Amino acid sequence: MREKIQRTPVPKAKDIQRKWYVVDASGKILGRLASEVAKILRGKGKPIWTPHLDVGDFVIIVNASKVRLTGKKLQQKELRWYTGYPGGLRSIKYADLLRKNPVKAVEHAVRGMLPKNRLGRKMFRKLKVYAGPEHPHQAQKPEPLELDI
Repeated sequence: MREKIQRTPVPKAKDIQRKWYVVDASGKILGRLASEVAKILRGKGKPIWTPHLDVGDFVIIVNASKVRLTGKKLQQKELRWYTGYPGGLRSIKYADLLRKNPVKAVEHAVRGMLPKNRLGRKMFRKLKVYAGPEHPHQAQKPEPLELDI
């Protein structure tokens, strides 16, 4: 008689409980902040984590304008993108980007640490970034999350 094989349980959509966290980016280093936030968005700290499912939590990042870069990255590092037109390669230094649109800098860093597929795009939608200390998500009762980075 054959034994019954124990299978690893895969969480159903109704089993996934999502929390809301608030992260204060004041004085935090951009890359280290982004990697920790990406882990939370993916749900890698949860016991039900599965690579092919989105089991992560929502993250609200406030004070994105006060994020730091180490070394000479502020003057030397560039965000580059291609418009789709001939000669359409555009770039902006991070010093200018953090002055003009700090939300885009933080979002770009976190997006780069998520999977590059449909699942990653779904996870990215759970990230909310704000340049200042205010956010409109008080109704979700977000918990403050202190990252030790």
